[in-house]
Amino acid sequence: MALAEKKGGLLRKSSASKKPLKEKVVLMYDEIFTIDDPSKRNPRFWEELFLMKVNLEYLEGKLEALDGEELMKIKDNINCLFQHCIQALAEEHPIRVVNALQTLCALIRGVHQKNKSTSGFDIINMLMGFDKAELCMKNLMESLDALLCAEGSESLKSLCLKLLLCLVTVTDNISQNTILEYVMINSIFEAILQILSTPLSRREHGYDAVVLLALLVNYRKYESVNPYIVKLSIVDDEATLNGMGLVIAQALSEYNQQYRDKEEEHQTGFFSALTNMVGSMFIADADEKISVQTNEAILLALYEAVHLNRNFITVLAQSHPEIGLMTTPASPVPTTPVTPLGTTPPSSDVIGSTELPLDADVQTSNLLITFLKYSSIVMQDTKDEHRLYSGKLCLIILTCIAEDQYANAFLHDDNMNFRVNLHRMPMRHRKKAADKNLPCRPLVCAVLDLMVEFIVTHMMKEFPMDLYVRCIQIVHKLLCYQKKCRVRLHYTWRELWSALINLLKFLMSNETVLLAKHNIFTLALMVVNLFNMFITYGDTFLPTPGSYDELYYEIIRMHQSFDNLYSMVLRLSTNVGQWKEPASKVTHALVNIRAIINHFNPKIESYAAVNHISQLSEEQVLEVVRSNYDTLTLKLQDGLDQYERYSEQHKEAAFFKELVRSISINVRKNLAFNTLSQELLLKEFSTIS
Repeated sequence: MALAEKKGGLLRKSSASKKPLKEKVVLMYDEIFTIDDPSKRNPRFWEELFLMKVNLEYLEGKLEALDGEELMKIKDNINCLFQHCIQALAEEHPIRVVNALQTLCALIRGVHQKNKSTSGFDIINMLMGFDKAELCMKNLMESLDALLCAEGSESLKSLCLKLLLCLVTVTDNISQNTILEYVMINSIFEAILQILSTPLSRREHGYDAVVLLALLVNYRKYESVNPYIVKLSIVDDEATLNGMGLVIAQALSEYNQQYRDKEEEHQTGFFSALTNMVGSMFIADADEKISVQTNEAILLALYEAVHLNRNFITVLAQSHPEIGLMTTPASPVPTTPVTPLGTTPPSSDVIGSTELPLDADVQTSNLLITFLKYSSIVMQDTKDEHRLYSGKLCLIILTCIAEDQYANAFLHDDNMNFRVNLHRMPMRHRKKAADKNLPCRPLVCAVLDLMVEFIVTHMMKEFPMDLYVRCIQIVHKLLCYQKKCRVRLHYTWRELWSALINLLKFLMSNETVLLAKHNIFTLALMVVNLFNMFITYGDTFLPTPGSYDELYYEIIRMHQSFDNLYSMVLRLSTNVGQWKEPASKVTHALVNIRAIINHFNPKIESYAAVNHISQLSEEQVLEVVRSNYDTLTLKLQDGLDQYERYSEQHKEAAFFKELVRSISINVRKNLAFNTLSQELLLKEFSTIS
C-alpha cells in the first residue's frame, strides 16, 4: 500500500506515478490569492473554507511570497477573508471557530511581514479596510471576549489568547502597532481577570493571560491614557490578585528548579570529578556554564503589578507550600511546549488551587521568597544581555518594594520568619554555605543578604555601575524605614559594612579605569552616607548598644581605606576639572568618619603604650571606644534619611522600551498556533454534527 506524503499543501503518492494533488484547502487559498471574488464561482465558498483544516504554513508562505504591490491587488479578497473569519467566530460549531482563529493568526502575521516603509500600504487598510476597521475590530474583540469568558472549550480559550498575543507582538515596538488602538477601545481586561480568578482557567491559560496583560499595559504608556494601566491600578479583588501572584510564582519557581537541577548535574558530573582531582582551580569556570533561559515577560508582569497596584503588595507575602517541593499530578495538564525567553508557561497545577493546604513537613514559601531566589540566580551573571535586563528589573522591583510602607511592615515583621536559600556565586576565597544551617529570619534579612551578595561578587572590569547604585539605594531605603519606625533588626550588619568598605577599596584601586566610564563619586558618596546613617541614627535601629560599638570598631579597623578615600577625593576636589564638584561632596561627607578615626586612634595607641601591648584584641579596642564616646564631637548631617522616590517615566522609559521590544520579539518567535492537532479538537468537539 503506497504511503501518502504531505508537504506544502501537496498530496502525492510515493510511487510518483501521477501529478501531485493539492489539498482542497490549498486550492481554496489559491482562489483567494486571485483578483476575482471566490464566492462568485462557489456561493458556499466561505462556509466551506472554515470546515477545512487550516494549513498555516502554506497560507503564511503565500502571503510572504507576494510583494507589496501584488498584495494590494488582492486587498479586497484579504479584507473579505478577514471579515468572514470574524463572522465565523460567532458560529456555534467549534471547528469553524478554531479554523477562523488560526486563519486570523496566519493572516495577521503574514500581512505584517509586508508592513515595511517601502511597501506603501497600511496594515489596517490591508487587513480590513479603513472604512470597516472600527466595526471589524469591535466585532473581533467582542467575540474573543465572549469566548474567553464562556464556560466552553479550554482549547478555544487557548487559541484566543494566542491570537491576542500574535496581534500584540507582530511589531517589535508594540507602541507602533496601530491595531492596538482598537484593543484599547474594546477592552478585554475583565476577561483576563476572570481567567486569573478561576482555578481551572488559571491553570490552563494563566501564563498567557499574565504575559498578554503585561504587554498591553506597555502600549504607549507614556504618550496617552492606557485603560489597562488605569484598570490594573485599581483591581482589589483578592481572588484575582492571588491568582496573578500564583501564576508568577509558578513561572519563577520553575526557573529556580531548572537552575537547581542543572547545578546538581554540574556538581555530580565531569566538572566535579575534575575539580576533585586538581583542586578548586576551575570551580568558577565550571559554574559559569550553568545557564537557564531567563523569563523577562513574567518579571515584567510582576513589576507592573507591584508598581501599579498597591493591593498586590499583600500577595507578595501570601503563604503557600514551596512549589518545588510539592507533588505534581499523575497525569500532567498538557501545555505549550517549553520555549525560551518570555514564553515558558508553568507546567504544574499548583496555580490551579485558590487555597493551598499547608503541611507541617513542607517549607512554607511565598511569592517574595520565590522572587528573591530568582533574583539571586539571574544577578550572578550580568554579562549576558537578557540576564542584565533581568537583574536590573529585579532591582527595580525591589526598589518599589523597599519604598512601600506596607511591604516594609511585613518585611520587618518578627512574626513572619522564613528560611530563604539564596544562590551564592562560587568564589575561590569562600566556602559554599550549607543550606541546612540557614536561620529563620524576617524577610528583610534575605533582601539585605541579596544586596550584600551582589556588592561582593560584581567588582570587575566591566563594572555594572547602574546596578550598584540601585543596590545601595535599596539598602538606604530599608534603613530609612528602620530609622523612622525604630525597628531593631537582628542582622549581621558587619557583613554589610565589610562589603561596603571593600567596594570603596575597589573604586580607589581602579580609579583611572572606572573614571573613564563612570562618575564613581556618586556611588562613593552613597556608600559613605550609608555609614553616616549608621553613625547618626544607628542608636535608634541597631539591635544592641554592642552593635553600635562594632560599627565604630569596623571604621577604626579599616581607617586606612577611609584615609585613602579622603586623599583621593581631596586631590580631585582641589584640582580644576569635571570631578571637582562630585569629589568635594564626598570630602564633606567624610567629616564624621574622619572625626571618629582621628578621635579614637590616638587613644587606642595610648592605651596600647600604657599597657605595653603591641597588638590590641577586638575587645580591648571596644573597651577604649566605649570609654571615650563622651569626648567625641560629631556634626549633624541633614537629609541622610531622605531619598528620591522611584519614577519610571522620567528615568526608566528607555530601559522599558528596550525590554518590552525584546519580550515582544521572543513571544512572537515562540508562539505556537498548531499545537492543537485536528484529531484532538475533533475528539474534544465530538458533539459536532
